[in-house]
Amino acid sequence: MADLKTFYLPDLGEGLPDATVVEWHVKVGDSIKLDAPLCSMETAKAIVDVPSPYTGKVTKLHGAPGDVIETGAALAEFEPDPNAKQRAEAESTGHHHGPRKSVGSPAPDNSRKVVASDEGGEVAVKGVDREDEGTVVGAMVSGNTVHVEQAASVGGVKAVPAVRALAKKLKVDLTRVAPSGADGVVTLKDVKEAAANGSAPLLPSPSGRGAGGEGTAGARRYASPEPLSALQAPSPEGRREDQRGPVSLAGKSVRTAPPSQQASGQPEQLKGVRRNMARVMADAHAQVVPTTLVDDADLHAWIGKQDITARLIRAIVAACKSVPALNAWFDGKNLSRTQHPHVDIGIAVDTDDGLFVPALRNADVLDAAGVRAAIKRLRAQVEDRSIPSSELSGHTISLSNFGMFAGRYATPVVVPPTVAIVGAGKLSHDVVAVIGGIEVHRRLPISLTFDHRAATGGEAARFLKALLDDLAQPN
Repeated sequence: MADLKTFYLPDLGEGLPDATVVEWHVKVGDSIKLDAPLCSMETAKAIVDVPSPYTGKVTKLHGAPGDVIETGAALAEFEPDPNAKQRAEAESTGHHHGPRKSVGSPAPDNSRKVVASDEGGEVAVKGVDREDEGTVVGAMVSGNTVHVEQAASVGGVKAVPAVRALAKKLKVDLTRVAPSGADGVVTLKDVKEAAANGSAPLLPSPSGRGAGGEGTAGARRYASPEPLSALQAPSPEGRREDQRGPVSLAGKSVRTAPPSQQASGQPEQLKGVRRNMARVMADAHAQVVPTTLVDDADLHAWIGKQDITARLIRAIVAACKSVPALNAWFDGKNLSRTQHPHVDIGIAVDTDDGLFVPALRNADVLDAAGVRAAIKRLRAQVEDRSIPSSELSGHTISLSNFGMFAGRYATPVVVPPTVAIVGAGKLSHDVVAVIGGIEVHRRLPISLTFDHRAATGGEAARFLKALLDDLAQPN
């Protein structure tokens, strides 16, 4: 009997508990070489290619596109080629002679590799040292440079995993998209344009897979196993007799019973960014003791048109210098506080996939132009999912500019280990009392939520005053 090997999903970045299958690059029965792309997985921070830990034949794949796989759970099974040189055989790892290393842990004799399977196969990590990695499978690297994913040819289409994921989301058939990238690579812009003009719709095929190779496992998983009961069947008049009865004043029938199990909506399993957001918010709610102060910044003295976001950043920096207690991290377990000499501001970015909070590094040394350029870069990287994981953590205080959509005041969530978050509401023109009469001033609602375990009410109030005073400056 062939010696089968099981590959368990390694930690794809900083202790993430699971990842979602975006696309398999092989199918059962295919032969694959060591380090060739096995599948694309979506985590809370990126879409990464997972390389094969063996050279041989694929005997089983665990999970269909859209399925969530827990870290450490079986991902694929292989029948290694006995004539090929496998990684575990080619390199001395020592894993057979000591305590078994867990999946994703550093290789015993090489900090640039990690254990990739229960048999000790390792995945090489390139570019920087292990402690600086944002993920253990080499798809995204922390540091000062952005890792550029290589376009893989699947089904005759060259595209990076992020492009394939966007095409799936927008229901675009990649095989019908005209590539504009170098060497015939389909880009994010190509997919967005195809979605906008409807030139490459994803059509279902008789096999149950879309023309672009997208499976319909998720649809099958939520399909009703049996037809609606007679009680739920619509009447000839097009309404449910069990729920409709009296008519309204307009002569329309009204619902007289709650929808209960007859509701038409279907449950949707959270994945990727939204799944991680749910965990982070729940954890923050359980740990932090939040308190919120609100006030309005008077912008009446502003001269000319100014960048509101840049002014908010500058005001937060001024407040952090005035009251360092809120530019800090708090360790609730050990009851310790770390105040930071620099100001790294987490900027909340809302997307269709969920909430991202990239860090605006060294905001205390940036001018208005530098702030705007940095924010533009971070937003672009969030939109195309190329942002390094190192940029999504480590901020010292946060800003949520929700007022660009709606809302005056809020109670933003403080995410540990940070101590405070500033919320900016919708700009308004308010009537204010002045000596000798009244005037209409432009004002910006400000909400400050802080962890009361780490900062006092007095510190928070002084922080808020310093922020309002800076925003009140003419320029």
